[in-house]
This record gives sequence, C-alpha cells and structure tokens, in this order.
Amino acid sequence: MSAVGDRTGGWVDLYWLPLGAGGHVVRWNGRAYEWLSARRQHRTAVDLYHAGLMLHAGGITYAIEMGPVWNVGAADRGVVVEGPVGARWLGRSRLFRYEVRCWAGGRIPDIAEAVDSPVRTTEDPARVAGVLHLLREVPALTWGRDELRTGEMWNSNSMVAWVLARTGHAMEGITPPRGGRAPGWQAGLRLAARQRIDPDGPEDAPGAAGAG
Repeated sequence: MSAVGDRTGGWVDLYWLPLGAGGHVVRWNGRAYEWLSARRQHRTAVDLYHAGLMLHAGGITYAIEMGPVWNVGAADRGVVVEGPVGARWLGRSRLFRYEVRCWAGGRIPDIAEAVDSPVRTTEDPARVAGVLHLLREVPALTWGRDELRTGEMWNSNSMVAWVLARTGHAMEGITPPRGGRAPGWQAGLRLAARQRIDPDGPEDAPGAAGAG
C-alpha cells in the first residue's frame, strides 16, 4: 500500500490502533486475551490492533469505525448498522450493542495513538464510492462470536477487512504493524471470499438487525 500522498481527491486511509487505546480496562482485557490465545496456540504473545478507516469523497471526510453504541455521544455520528455483542439476546440492551459508523466530518477516538498509520489503501474514485455504498450492507453478526464458522470471531477488524476485500482492494498488502496481529481480520476476508464464490449465499446469521 502507498504512503499518504495528495489528499485533495478521493481516498481511503487505514489506521491501526493499539487495542484498548485510551482505555485501561480494554487494554488489559486485550492483553489477557492475547496471553491466553498465545498459550493455547504455543506461540509468543504479540501486540493487538483495531482497524479504522478515514475516507474522503465529494469534499467530505468520513470516519468509519465499528464500536460500542455508547462510546461516542454525538447524535449525528452516521450510524449505518447495529448489531449485538456477545449474544443475540444481550443485544436488547444498549450496553451490549455495537454500531458501524460512517461519520461525515467525524473522528476516530484515539487516532493519535495509531501505529504505522495512516496507510493509503486506494485513490480510485470507483473503489472509494464502493466502500461508502457497501457500509450499509455490513452483516450485523454478533461481535465476539463465530456465527458463520469462519474460524475467527466477528469484530471491528472483520468489518474493515470485509469492506476492503469486497471492494477489490489488494488485501495481501494490508497487514498489521510488524510484530502485531488483528484478531478477526481473517473472518472478514473469508466471508468476502465465500460471497465471491456464491453471491447469493447467506451474508448474515439468523436474527441480525441493521440500524434504522
């Protein structure tokens, strides 16, 4: 992927944020999760990253991220999809729902802590428009579960990987910072690959609900 260059036209930039940036509880939970995962897989624990996108089109810059419904208070934050966290029934509570935001003029919380970022993924106007269009079709799968049996849980990294893969990005060139990993990334890639093979196949688990 290219480094950031001319920012006057349409573009998509990816940011790698350390998991739990700006929040000690999430950071320590993430470290505990990675320590247990590494122990089970007989490997060394590494840094974990959460992906977010900034997109520019038509003179407007959008912040694109998946996060808890309660961690951004702005009323006009551009919510396009909502889904449950942990279990479908838990999603009845605001405490256990996430949202996908495409926030015109918005921001990604803690973007200042991003590592090796931004990464310019495209300046192709058609691809940029494709990302904007596809965001409303993000599957509202349960965050933290593997409902489609992709081998990884669905989360914010899955959403970013899925959107980029479905819009024709060269995904082999998009990787987390050296020495780190992005849990859930492969879930997005595998779902996108399935849909290329079977466009009419299921994109979602039963009972998923989008935002109004």
